[in-house]
Amino acid sequence: MVGEGNSGLLSAMERVAALCGRAAGILTAAIKYGCIVHCSTEYVADVVICTGPSMEPTIYSHDVIVTEKISPLRQRIAAGDIVVVRSPSAPRNNICKRVTAVAGERAGTRGVLVPRGHLWLEGDNAANSNDSRNFGAVPAGLVRGRAVLKLWPPADAGWFDSRGWRRQHGRRGAPALVRTV
Repeated sequence: MVGEGNSGLLSAMERVAALCGRAAGILTAAIKYGCIVHCSTEYVADVVICTGPSMEPTIYSHDVIVTEKISPLRQRIAAGDIVVVRSPSAPRNNICKRVTAVAGERAGTRGVLVPRGHLWLEGDNAANSNDSRNFGAVPAGLVRGRAVLKLWPPADAGWFDSRGWRRQHGRRGAPALVRTV
C-alpha cells in the first residue's frame, strides 16, 4: 500500500513538472517575441495615430501613419520630411511636423539660421500649429521617426513623397502624397 501512494505522488509531480515546462516554454517565447517587437518599434518602424489639426490637410486627427526609424538614426532627415518628434515644450508628448529647414539653412519669416544638429519644424496648418515659430529650432536627437506611409483612412492611404514636395514646392506648400489605388 505504501508503494501505491508513492506512485500517485510521482505521477502528480510529473504532471506538475510537465505543466511547468510548458509554462516556461510559453514564457520564453513571449519574452523573445516581446524583445523582437520592442527592437522593431524602437529601431526600425512604428505605427502612429496622429491627433490635432497642425498638419492638416496632409494629416488629419486620427489618421494612422507608419514611421521609419533608420533615417533619424543615420541623421538622414531633410527639408520636406514629415517627422514625429519628442515635444520640446512637453517632453512626455510626441508631435508630428514637417521639416522646413535643416542645420545651416535660414528658416521662418525672420530668416533664423538653424544651428548645427537642429531642425526647423512647422505644421502644414500654419494658423493652428505650435512649432518652431514658437519654440525655435529643435535638436535632431528628439526625432523619433520619419513618416513614410499613411495607412488610415484607406481612401487617403499612400506614400509620403518628400522629394516631390521639395521639387514641386521648395520649402513651402502642400506635400505630395503618392496615392495607392
